[in-house]
Amino acid sequence: MDFDEITRILGMMKEHELSEFELERDNFKLRIRKQGGGHWVAASPQPQYAAPVPGPPPPAVAPSASPVLAAANEEMEFAIVKSPIVGTFYSAAEPGAKPYVSVGDTVQKGQILCIIEAMKLMNEIQAEISGEVVKTYVENGHAVQYSERLFAIKPA
Repeated sequence: MDFDEITRILGMMKEHELSEFELERDNFKLRIRKQGGGHWVAASPQPQYAAPVPGPPPPAVAPSASPVLAAANEEMEFAIVKSPIVGTFYSAAEPGAKPYVSVGDTVQKGQILCIIEAMKLMNEIQAEISGEVVKTYVENGHAVQYSERLFAIKPA
């Protein structure tokens, strides 16, 4: 991979407002992500390195099995739970049921926060940290995109 390819990737990330990007080819793996202060970090597992990379926000290409967490500065630092997939957000197990969590609730690591339906599969999104739910970004029944904010949690 040469400098021009990396520059194009960074341009694409900025254009699409992505915060993470991962590429794997043969024996080469590149991961670029935006850190809290607007700094970019590029890392390759073989060899291991981390270097600041100026440019646009990175996209995440391959969804992970768990929600993506990011730090956000509002009045204090919160853990932001992001959607690991594209789908439909549901705050409860069925229509009319009590939501899994509401603003002000205390959650434990591993507790179900919501469900995202993707291709007729119900994916339970669990808390990766314990704390208090301080904000819900998505309304029940609305579509969510990969890496879209779902909840803000104040760590316990």
